Amino acid sequence: MAAVAQMPAGATHTHLQSMKRTFNNVPVGADNAIKTEEFLDAAESLTTMFDLLGSVAFSPVKKDMLGNVEKLRKRYLAAPLESENIQDLVRNELKTKSHVATEGLTWLVRGLEFTSIALSQNMAKPTEELADSFRGAYGVTLKPHHSFLIKPVFSAAMSACPYRKDFYGKLGSGGDEAHVQAELTEYLAALEKIVGILKGFLESKEAKW
Repeated sequence: MAAVAQMPAGATHTHLQSMKRTFNNVPVGADNAIKTEEFLDAAESLTTMFDLLGSVAFSPVKKDMLGNVEKLRKRYLAAPLESENIQDLVRNELKTKSHVATEGLTWLVRGLEFTSIALSQNMAKPTEELADSFRGAYGVTLKPHHSFLIKPVFSAAMSACPYRKDFYGKLGSGGDEAHVQAELTEYLAALEKIVGILKGFLESKEAKW
């Protein structure tokens, strides 16, 4: 499990730089093939942002995403030569009449899109608080797929978001908010690209079970 590493006071680098891997560094090859190991490392690293949100209410969100990463990693380790990129991992798993990792990918992509939309919306609206951004993102990504038992758990997490100034302060505690936001913008663009590729693939016939 990726560990969170908050920056000391006066540091000029950011939380994103402390991650094991960011989506900026996930190779996308021919036919938009996304390298499996690097993608899983980046997805696992993203969950450390929920630690920065500073509430136990986000524990179920993080646990859900890490659980789906683990399903994909288990399949990758079981058949590494057939799973070098995410799309091949899915194609080859489905040939075995199993869809555990494929279903895990479906939920993981939803979680990544939820995070991407929430943070992108918050960046685009300087006066909007994180709770509103995350609530809006939840409504269009995860909520339609959640049961009535799960929805209150995630809604509680949205309401427990810290003030935006505190969150961005934790992302980079050197005080250079412009630098933090520039880095986050680049990170989110890379994440959005990968989410778009994987959503398109998951909607195709070859990813159905």
